[in-house]
Amino acid sequence: MAQFLLLLHDKPTDFSGYSAEEMQSVIAEYSAWREDLIARKLFLGGQKLKDEGGRHLSTQDGRVQVVDGPYSEAKEVLGGYFMLEADDYPAAVNISRECPHLKYGGRIEVREIDAMHD
Repeated sequence: MAQFLLLLHDKPTDFSGYSAEEMQSVIAEYSAWREDLIARKLFLGGQKLKDEGGRHLSTQDGRVQVVDGPYSEAKEVLGGYFMLEADDYPAAVNISRECPHLKYGGRIEVREIDAMHD
């Protein structure tokens, strides 16, 4: 089986209007989906990323530049990821269709992992 990374993209404000109880319900949906993947022996890992945006590195004039990110005007952020196994891209896409992230207006980027062997 191939391995795939599902990158969960969303707008920084997607969940800003939710109450604490509503957020618990949303989290429960993601947890139930993860548990289903585990039961089907497809889940390899995954986590929600912190909202603070991390650090972004690039090279400019031969020097590494490090900046906080994303900027407040960012239209989309990477909110988390799941790693799973699937037979191929169509199977990974079908599994991704079940993810609650799409229900809440998010976007999922499906990428096959190019396993590096020694």
